[in-house]
Amino acid sequence: MSRITVMVHDAWDRIPMAFNGDQQLADVKRQALDTARVTTADSEFVIKFRGAALPDESLTVHDAAIPEGASLIVLRRRRRPVA
Repeated sequence: MSRITVMVHDAWDRIPMAFNGDQQLADVKRQALDTARVTTADSEFVIKFRGAALPDESLTVHDAAIPEGASLIVLRRRRRPVA
């Protein structure tokens, strides 16, 4: 198992995660949201690596060329207004 860190923007949590290369990006995103206790639908969030959105979440971590020790971010697709 390899390790990555996922920042869940909604909760401002940095979540260290173990992963294998065959795991889909959608699974990484869902696991991070679950760990951060975010209950909003997965489809409301995007996963990014090095500032770029990873639009095909059916890709595996290996196919998306995510290296061990990488940092990913999960944030909302649309900004929310600040009151």
